[in-house]
Amino acid sequence: MRAAARDPYPRSESRVSSPHPSPLKAFLLTALLCLIWGSTWVVIKSGLEDLPTLGSAAARFTLAALCMSGLCALFAAREGGARPGLALTLVLGSLNFAGSYGIVYWTESKLPSALVSVLWAVYPLLQAIVGHVFLPSERVARAQVLGFGLGFLGVAALFATDLRGLGPAALPAGAVLLLSPLISAIGTTYVKKHGGGTSSMLLNRNAMFVGAALLWIVAFASERGVPFHWTGAALFSLAYLAVFGTVVAFGLYFWLLRHSPANRLSVIAYVTPAVALVLGLVVRQEPVGPWTLAGLGLILLGVWLVHRSGLSRAPAVARPPANS
Repeated sequence: MRAAARDPYPRSESRVSSPHPSPLKAFLLTALLCLIWGSTWVVIKSGLEDLPTLGSAAARFTLAALCMSGLCALFAAREGGARPGLALTLVLGSLNFAGSYGIVYWTESKLPSALVSVLWAVYPLLQAIVGHVFLPSERVARAQVLGFGLGFLGVAALFATDLRGLGPAALPAGAVLLLSPLISAIGTTYVKKHGGGTSSMLLNRNAMFVGAALLWIVAFASERGVPFHWTGAALFSLAYLAVFGTVVAFGLYFWLLRHSPANRLSVIAYVTPAVALVLGLVVRQEPVGPWTLAGLGLILLGVWLVHRSGLSRAPAVARPPANS
């Protein structure tokens, strides 16, 4: 993952400084964050057994936005930063939340959750490409080309093996899925370019409300008559994804962002899809074959090469997550 030239959410001058955490505490919190984000894929899949696809996503972000509103009332002033503008809110809400997550939820209704998470692991590569196009300070170096080639070779291997083996409908579903990390990379790059000095808490709260509203509109138009079955599993899925998969994970990430080096946080990009793969196999008995592991290995090797080359050219500053 290419390092950012500057933090889009810089520290406020008025923020009260806090002591750095111990290495053990930082390690445990990073591991917890990987576990939470890695588990969201299988929890989404389980929730879709009882809930409409887009209605489930809309309900998740409605609840998450309400939770974020409470956190903003308590901590936004301490975080500091300017109130987000309308354009910034609309871009993040429509692309990163409504668009990207809408595609993920739709794809998880068609494909195994583990395979969806493995394909989504190309996000850092797409982020680097979009950054190269729109951010002059994030040009791709020649040394990173090999990483891109290996990463996309891993994607091609998954399309030629695992997706093809699932049937003819899996190939177009996989192609649609790749739009999710691309859309997310575009939204993140826009925030990175225009969101300097903006309160991250207020921006994400407002964007979640926008994303939820857009998802509800599409859900009402396309899923009219599809019932919500409020089973225990459905309620757990919704609560877990909204509270832990979004709000708690968001809080952990931004706390670590201010206290840990970016190259340590970059481990999240490598560990999360592996966690999702294991949980998909254990919880839902999803198929994980040698080509699945080979494809994931090539993608993560490509991400590592791109990130390593980027770190060698500029100081590392962690970027906020696209999908929290």
